[in-house]
Amino acid sequence: MLRRSAPVPRDAVHHPVFARFYARLSVAADLKGGVADRRDELLSGLSGRVIEVGAGNGLNFAHYPGAVSEVVAIEPERSLRQMAAGAGLRAEVPVDVVPGTAEALPVKSEAFDAAVASLVLCTVRDLPRALAEIKRVLRPGGELHFFEHTLAPGRVLATAQRAVDRTVWPLLFGGCHTARDTLAAIEGAGFELGVYRRFSIPDRGVRLPSSPCVIGVARRSAVVDRAAESG
Repeated sequence: MLRRSAPVPRDAVHHPVFARFYARLSVAADLKGGVADRRDELLSGLSGRVIEVGAGNGLNFAHYPGAVSEVVAIEPERSLRQMAAGAGLRAEVPVDVVPGTAEALPVKSEAFDAAVASLVLCTVRDLPRALAEIKRVLRPGGELHFFEHTLAPGRVLATAQRAVDRTVWPLLFGGCHTARDTLAAIEGAGFELGVYRRFSIPDRGVRLPSSPCVIGVARRSAVVDRAAESG
């Protein structure tokens, strides 16, 4: 169900140096930072057709439960997409890795039972548009599973997040913005928030601008969407 009529350029995003750095950092975080356990939590309960937005190097693929019939993984960065394709071949569920951006997903509307956003909403150029696209491709009642950086609840760290977001952080970390209020953005896009929780990575020691995280589930409302369509 890929929407091939309006393909996204294969090199819409190309950061090979950051891609190599991210690949090393993400593997280390899985092994030493407990992120692998978060991936299990993120993907728990998924079934049917799933779209993963911003698949990176494909570390989520090994954690998808067997009830998932297919994963369509969108990744705009060429080097990361190649790594993800290799990870997809080793996955226990069918994975199709394709180029595309979160703001213009190359798939049909209402084609998926669930969507996954994992440490990607901080990097998209247009967050409201990306969330609107995720909502578009979900069937009514479909779920968005998210694991994201978010704005810190404390004033001191939140101020530091905003400062680094205006200066060096996005340049050094592939466009990452640490001070985005992820939950507010998801609700603002019309999703119904379900269970979620806040935590820090790492959970002990020095807190970085990227430490505050949130993991949870939101849902596209079947009732509201159908009323809007009929109007």
